[in-house]
Amino acid sequence: MSFTKEQRQTAIWLIVGASLMLLVILLAPVLMPFIVGTILAYMLNPLVDLICRLRWRQWAVPRSLAALTAMLILAASILTLFLIVVPVAQNEFPLLQEQIPRFLDQLHTALEPRLLTFGIHVQLDSSGIKQMIADHIDTSGQEIGSAVLRSLKVGGTAVLGLMTTMLLIPMVLYYLLVDWHDLLKRLRNFIPRRWIGRTMLLVEEVDSLLAQYLRGQLLVMLVLTVYYSCFLTLAGFNIALPVGILTGLLVFIPYIGFGLGLCLALIGAILQFSDMHGLLYVAIIYGTGQVLESFYLTPRLVGERIGMQPLTVIFALLAFGQLFGFIGILLALPASAITSVAIKHLRSIYLRSHFYTAS
Repeated sequence: MSFTKEQRQTAIWLIVGASLMLLVILLAPVLMPFIVGTILAYMLNPLVDLICRLRWRQWAVPRSLAALTAMLILAASILTLFLIVVPVAQNEFPLLQEQIPRFLDQLHTALEPRLLTFGIHVQLDSSGIKQMIADHIDTSGQEIGSAVLRSLKVGGTAVLGLMTTMLLIPMVLYYLLVDWHDLLKRLRNFIPRRWIGRTMLLVEEVDSLLAQYLRGQLLVMLVLTVYYSCFLTLAGFNIALPVGILTGLLVFIPYIGFGLGLCLALIGAILQFSDMHGLLYVAIIYGTGQVLESFYLTPRLVGERIGMQPLTVIFALLAFGQLFGFIGILLALPASAITSVAIKHLRSIYLRSHFYTAS
């Protein structure tokens, strides 16, 4: 059986492609800073292009300077969020240890008469619960400290690897931002000429979908940040600003972000309010916010093209989290959207194929 020249070339390039895929799988831990840098470069490239278009007395901003500016803006945003959230967590955690028994007493006082009507008698030992919480926190702190020491002694290589990764990400990001358009041009030149038209149409569709997703998601985050911050402030929460900002920014992680923000608000209500009014405020504000996001903001701003069924979203979060960790959770929805574009085109090719149409 003889093969044509074209078939032999196709087989060779398929083997090369499979070998490259295997190499990528084997080098996955090493590739992490490059993957993160590429994702950040894709997100920051429009900002770099915008800065490069700025002119002052016929002087255009060099792309290297624009890349540094965009990276500084990103670093400042992350640092600002860190400075807002961490002090609040440090102050609230000890207070939570003291306030939980008092909250349990109030809960017991409110529920005991209703439970007695059903013949159920419950007695909460608040002092015992407080001591248990204190012991657990102290023990956890000691265990965390011991684990850190063991990590420094035994897992020095892992710590060094993490530090190397954190240092490599900014370097990779900078060079990708500076050479972004040249890299895209080189990748385009690698595509076989007979596939160039269809491939570029696919790339443009994916790029349009991701751009729509990112722009829409940023607007949703902005609106919800203002909503939660304002209404928690009106309800009298002392930590309204950090909790509102964190809840709004974490919305891009479906269900998990909202759940974490809700937990923080509930903790704030337990710590601050002496009755159940705080919990009622949280239920109203967060319930309304979830309805606003699900039925108005996300359909209007993100669009139906990115919309997926709830079970699909949950499966995507679990699957990408299992494969790629926390970064996989962040990328679950946009990666699933890209996959949906590929599946749509494959389905179209399959329906037109002789394999499907032949009777």
